[in-house]
Amino acid sequence: MDPLFLGSLMLLGAFGGFAAGLLGIGGGMILVPFMIMLFPMVNMPEAYMVHTAIATSMATILFTSLSSMRAHHRKGAIRWNIVAVLTPGIVIGGLLSGGAAFSFIEPAWLALVFAIFVAYSGARMLWGGPPPAGRSMPGHLLTVGMGVVIGFVSGLVGAGGGFLSIPFMVRSNVPMHNAVATSAALGFFIALANTVGYVGSGRAEETGVLGMVGYIHVPTLLGIVVVSMLTAPLGARCAHSLPVKALKRVFAFLLFGLSAYMLSKAAAGFGW
Repeated sequence: MDPLFLGSLMLLGAFGGFAAGLLGIGGGMILVPFMIMLFPMVNMPEAYMVHTAIATSMATILFTSLSSMRAHHRKGAIRWNIVAVLTPGIVIGGLLSGGAAFSFIEPAWLALVFAIFVAYSGARMLWGGPPPAGRSMPGHLLTVGMGVVIGFVSGLVGAGGGFLSIPFMVRSNVPMHNAVATSAALGFFIALANTVGYVGSGRAEETGVLGMVGYIHVPTLLGIVVVSMLTAPLGARCAHSLPVKALKRVFAFLLFGLSAYMLSKAAAGFGW
């Protein structure tokens, strides 16, 4: 592997892991745009860059969610009864997304959806507060249906689903600390279902790039995961000593910049 590419991946993993631990954000919002910037170094075809970046970002959650889930479980904060009801829908939605819809969506549309998602996340970071609590958890079928939505949408943007699952649980009168912890556990199942889907749906694609398994670029996955798993706990510890509110404002503007970059990729794909 090109030493410059490997070094860039390690820096990206370090930054993404630290930011995720410090601010509680999904690493994919950072990883996907920067992966696309780096992929020309391994001669990744333009037509596969967006798909590969999103799929590889999701695959990193398989590893990073485990440590987070373990920490929340030790504190007894995960509502496993909610996990048990949402997970079947999440698996269905993830397989439908990563295993079917994902491969049929043009890169320009994926880039556009991702840009909107990142801009929304930046706006929430600047101006959003916790959603108001509402009624209790809906019935079993409706909760499973929400799981399908969470798994499907997450698969299109390479995210762990917290942007949908946390508001859903808080509005259903689940305390915020339990919602965050439960979302961390759900992230593993979202990543598992979609990663299986990406591997299956991307098997027929011939990128000509070494290290591809379906839509996932394994060298990129490993280069990021090894470092991010070391820096995420550091970020979590620093959250108690650094001015997180001020950092969130700065980070929100970084997200707006990354959203603009993805919009430019979408515009180029549409020929605008």
